[in-house]
Amino acid sequence: MERLWAPWRMQYINTPETRGCIFCDKPRLGDQDAMIVRRREHGFLMLNAFPYNNGHLLAAPYQHTAEISELPPEARLQLLELVDEAISLLRKMGDPDGFNVGINLGRVAGAGIVDHIHLHIVPRWNGDTNFMPVLADTKVLPEALEEVWGKLHALAEGLE
Repeated sequence: MERLWAPWRMQYINTPETRGCIFCDKPRLGDQDAMIVRRREHGFLMLNAFPYNNGHLLAAPYQHTAEISELPPEARLQLLELVDEAISLLRKMGDPDGFNVGINLGRVAGAGIVDHIHLHIVPRWNGDTNFMPVLADTKVLPEALEEVWGKLHALAEGLE
């Protein structure tokens, strides 16, 4: 039997429940500590701490709301602009073959954080699925979050 050692993932296992909202709390930290790739007036891009693929980004408004309709029009527009910027950055970083972009509204729809709307931008490559998630309930990610953040953050600085 082969073993996949991933000790850096221990930080995500049995961690104490966090209070508050990560999309409200993270922007108060520095970019690297929060894994924020890009900040704009109404929202930001950050790496997902539990990524489906390398470069899995989240676009979120600063306004704490679960409803798109509660965002002012300029914040809604900027959220989509952040998605567009995320796709551009991910193309420059890793030349993906496609993307999944989505919003999970409500727990039943798969939202892990139901009270603060956010969009997922997941880069996809031909052949990025394999037997590991199906047979071992394990996703293999070839690059550490910190390395991915460094690449994307540097590229985002060029957007200014």
